[in-house]
Amino acid sequence: MSAYAGKKAVVTGGTHGMGLAIVEALLAKGMEVVLTGRNARTLDEARTRLAERAAHIVASDAASMTDIDDLGAVVEQQLGRIDALFVNHGTAEFQTLDEATEESYDRQFAVNTKGAFFTVRRLAPLLADGGAIVFTTVANDVVFPGLSAYSGSKEALRAISQVLAAELLPRRIRVNAVAPGFIETPTMGVVGLTEQQRADFLAQGERSTPLRRNGTVEEVAKAALFLAFDATFTTGVELPVDGGWGQGLTVPSDNTTGAAA
Repeated sequence: MSAYAGKKAVVTGGTHGMGLAIVEALLAKGMEVVLTGRNARTLDEARTRLAERAAHIVASDAASMTDIDDLGAVVEQQLGRIDALFVNHGTAEFQTLDEATEESYDRQFAVNTKGAFFTVRRLAPLLADGGAIVFTTVANDVVFPGLSAYSGSKEALRAISQVLAAELLPRRIRVNAVAPGFIETPTMGVVGLTEQQRADFLAQGERSTPLRRNGTVEEVAKAALFLAFDATFTTGVELPVDGGWGQGLTVPSDNTTGAAA
């Protein structure tokens, strides 16, 4: 029997992209999962894709305190105690300083930072002692123009995760984060991308990532599950899943073979 069998988890933002990959990895290991989303289309697609599996799909907006409280009630009813919480939801909007609006700024912080914090506050009492929380932040080591509010909200989340790691030590709950770089997803994590913008984003990832490719959602999921279940002596860390993008590595030229002399 799998060591994961019988365990239970919650994944916010779990209906598409990296979140869905985390959900499917957990289900494949025999776990029962509550997952959330707020987009009607991706909620319906997830219901079809995960039909007849141990998944409970909840429509929930992380920017709504009422929805967060309702999510807690659903988790209590469907799962009771949980072993892991993956706070994966997020939103990003491209806006330069001149283009930035108060509404966009507030929206990104409401979802990415406030929503994440109060999700943990609501669900932490349901976490078993010795359980784990994994946040999804972002590889922020390299500056990306146009994403100041998004980057700021995720950097704040990284700081929150480290403080919570200290606060939850008495319960032996480990709190860590995965920090993805360029990961190939339908939206590339940014609201309103055109197909051309998405193609440009992918091309930029291939050029600037030292491993010379974009990452996959499955690779992010593996890192998230590692932090939640296998890294049992690790807490308060942010694990880059970025192909070396934020580590100061030099991107090799096209004629570099990498062969040893």
